[in-house]
Parts: sequence; C-alpha cells; structure tokens
Amino acid sequence: MPTLLVFGARNLGRVLARQLAADGWRVAAVARTEDTILKLRDEVPDAVGLIGDAANAGEVERIFAEVGDVDLVVNAITTTPSPGGPVHEAPPEALDAYLGALLPAIFNVLRVGGRVLAGRGRGTLVQVTGGSARRGNPGRGPWAAAAFATRALVQSQAAELRDQSVHVALLIVDAIIESEKTKHWLEDEPPERSASMEDVAHAIKYLHEQSPRGWTHELQLTPARERWVP
Repeated sequence: MPTLLVFGARNLGRVLARQLAADGWRVAAVARTEDTILKLRDEVPDAVGLIGDAANAGEVERIFAEVGDVDLVVNAITTTPSPGGPVHEAPPEALDAYLGALLPAIFNVLRVGGRVLAGRGRGTLVQVTGGSARRGNPGRGPWAAAAFATRALVQSQAAELRDQSVHVALLIVDAIIESEKTKHWLEDEPPERSASMEDVAHAIKYLHEQSPRGWTHELQLTPARERWVP
C-alpha cells in the first residue's frame, strides 16, 4: 500500500488525502491545529493526522519518523500574502512572514523529505507554489522573493536527487485556488478564473505516476479564463 505524507491538511492537503485514500493509499497529513485534523478525519476516517509546525526542524524530523516509509511527499503549506505595496515603501518587517516562517517550513520539508526518499531509493516530492515563483509583480515583491527562493530550492534538489531515483517537482498554480478562504474573491467570477483543489490534486497524482523515463520537474497550471504568461 503506497503512503502519502502531505504538509498542509487544511485545504489542498485534505482534498489530496481524500482522493488518494479512495485509490487505496495510506494517507498521513500534517496541520497546526486539532480542528483541521478533526475535519480531515471526518472526510478521511483512516487518515493519520499529525499536529506540527514545519517551520520547526525538530518537528519535521519527528513527523517523518512517526509516519515511516513514504512514497509521495507533498508540501502544500502556504500563507496569506501580507498587504502589498512598492518595495521602496515597504516596512523593514515586510519579509518577516515569509523568511521567518514560510520559507524555513518549505526548506525543512524539502530537506528531510528528500533525505528520507533518497534513503529508500525512490519516491516523489512535490512542492506546491504560486505564480509569483515565475515573475515578480507590483506590490508583491516580498511574496515573490520567497516564491523565487522556493523555486531555486526545488530546482537544486531535483538535480541532486535524480540519480537516486527520487522525483522532485515544483507545481506552480498560477491562479487563486478556490477554497473557503478565497471564495469571497471569486463570487462574481466564472469557475474558469480559478483553480479547483481537485484539479491541483489530480496534477500531483500525475506527477507521481510519471515514469522515470519522462519526469516533469516543473508543472504550471493556469485556468482557461485567468491571464496566462508564457
């Protein structure tokens, strides 16, 4: 039975866990609150729910040790971008939300997850990020800085682990992902202006199912009615 370990069980991670459990997977998901774990278990009764903060390196080590052998590691942790503005008008603490918590969490999952999969000599590690990993936009400089750094880490690790039969991929969702948190932004928009969590989960499954003879290391999803930048 293959095993999924997903960090970020509140939204995308919960949907991914539900889909893979239906396919016969053992699923484990990490969240920072008990409420999120309870919601996960309502939808996926057999899921292993773990409370932890990926920004804490020791907790990430503990989580991997508790779950044991894994076949697919997915990092779906994100944060709400801080209010934007030009870089030259930003306060000194504008980077704190990204460099103090989000980026260390991403680094810890990649670091420990990559080591665990390399030890097994197989598996897939998928990091989910947004369109700011491809380009900076006005008013989103600090957010893009963290996203660019995420892309650099994944590119480096993908090259490092290829020869050890570990597939590392960056999944860029260049759109708002529809969820309870974002639905107020999408009230008057057609469905094709946003990404569904189900479609993002399907893309993760696609990456994991690829043959080593044709790995994708960077995949971008853009809804049909959203702006697409080649």
